[in-house]
Amino acid sequence: MTFGVVMLVHTAFNRAEEVIRHWVAGGCPVVVHVDSDVDQETYDAFVHSLADLDTVRFSERFQCEWGMWGLVEATQEASQLMLQEFPEVGHVFLASGACLPLRPVSELGAFLAERPETDFIESATTADVPWTVGGLDRERFTLRFPFSWKRRRRLFDGYVRLQQFLGVKRRIPAGLVPHMGSQWWCLTRKTLSAILNDPKRPKYDRYFRRVWIPDESYFQTLVRLHATRIQSRSLTLSKFDFQGKPHIFYNDHAEILRRSECFVARKIWPNAGLLYRVFPRGSDPKTANAEPSTGTVDRIFARALERRTRGRQGLYMHSRFPNLLNANGIAAVPFSVLQGFDDVFTNFQDWLSKQTGAQVHGHLYAKDKAHFANEVSVFRGALSDSARLRDYNAQGFLTNLVWNARDTHQCLMFGPADTQSISWLLAHDTNARVWVISGAWSIPLFLSRKPASEVRAEAARLQRTEHQLLKALRAPDAHARIHIATLADFLENPRDVMQMVVDEIAGHRADELSDLPEMVDLTGLPAFLQELKNQGMHPFLTGDLSDEIQKRAKTAAQPRSYVIDHR
Repeated sequence: MTFGVVMLVHTAFNRAEEVIRHWVAGGCPVVVHVDSDVDQETYDAFVHSLADLDTVRFSERFQCEWGMWGLVEATQEASQLMLQEFPEVGHVFLASGACLPLRPVSELGAFLAERPETDFIESATTADVPWTVGGLDRERFTLRFPFSWKRRRRLFDGYVRLQQFLGVKRRIPAGLVPHMGSQWWCLTRKTLSAILNDPKRPKYDRYFRRVWIPDESYFQTLVRLHATRIQSRSLTLSKFDFQGKPHIFYNDHAEILRRSECFVARKIWPNAGLLYRVFPRGSDPKTANAEPSTGTVDRIFARALERRTRGRQGLYMHSRFPNLLNANGIAAVPFSVLQGFDDVFTNFQDWLSKQTGAQVHGHLYAKDKAHFANEVSVFRGALSDSARLRDYNAQGFLTNLVWNARDTHQCLMFGPADTQSISWLLAHDTNARVWVISGAWSIPLFLSRKPASEVRAEAARLQRTEHQLLKALRAPDAHARIHIATLADFLENPRDVMQMVVDEIAGHRADELSDLPEMVDLTGLPAFLQELKNQGMHPFLTGDLSDEIQKRAKTAAQPRSYVIDHR
């Protein structure tokens, strides 16, 4: 049993031909769809160039305009042809003409053969994950979108505003829960056949025909009705910028692509000759069974995005408006806020206090009360631990606490389960030192040992809350000293991060840490996060957490041994 490739092509036909020959040489049948906007002469020449390949078919042509139904229709028709013409195909892999295999086709085939009943498709509900970048989210499923966003933008915007003004809402077909995700999937024959042959397909097609960008929701939604086992991820490496536009890979991305160990990448620049020469790479027994990992790529692109959108302190760039006004500190003296550290480590507050000499509070903004250091009920300046009194003026409570105890550096724990009233202050106060391990809220949920299906809603709520805080901290007018790392990034090297935390709170270069506080047992956390994905909740704030990273973190947290020279 092999897998087949459905390829959507509309440009760069010489590169598309090259990639098709890669697939066929690897034993994969290919069904090609060419956009109907391509002129007949170009289309005929492309078909003729592949005439020598017995396992290549061309499907009926449709107009494939971004955001419109034609992309789904083209995929349906090509997939149907694949299933009819090649009965030996066990999986169908959807690709574009701008996709490039990075690893030998045989390795992807072996990977799929070991998972004969698994569907690989990003599929997350809009309620759980802020998937879209600006614009419409849930409304793409409850309004009608008959006009092209690219060609008829004024009509598109006007019709959306009219529906919003009139309160028009479409009825979602019974039994459907809208899901979204990457257009590029790999489905089993069984699941794809069930979707294409569903008795209710005409009803579903009528509904999705007027959904905006249906190629990112049609299969992602219907797969939930028919799949036996879903891995909520794409096997194609594709990156998008902060505006939602796809990143293009050039020759200088070769090393990044190699380190990703992904099977396929898009979007490849047609003139990136180096990439087309070195990929797919040759077979290597050492990496033949490597799991695709986008963690390294994610971190590099995240750093590039931050540099692009925020620039560097004191240096202005054309892509951002210069912020000439620096806010003075709102609080009297520097103070520190740490989010996620007490989730990763046990007894973290006592350890930090001993290392720095600072006064370390618990969660001052917990819903039940303010957890002062040593759990006193009244702090300096007659500050009560009453949540009601604290929330009457949440920012004033913090500035009073810092003023009353300004002779000692004040630290407090914070998290998405706490009252978020001080988010603006944390972002804008130049005296605030904010350290965030994003996604650490997943650890208590994991340690509860409850099934992912039971904690899914809570995980989504905590992620939404943390996502809002991170947006405030990353805003162009944020003046605090802010350090943000995903849980995966932190676990890559916890010792160095903890050293920086101690140095900054202590106000000087402290002695090298000989030991860290005890880390909670994270064995099984990557599997728990994957199960959340499989349930439709995408924990994107944790980063790409693997078992290898978790093991390295556990080793790094062990006390260091020193050899003492008595000479």
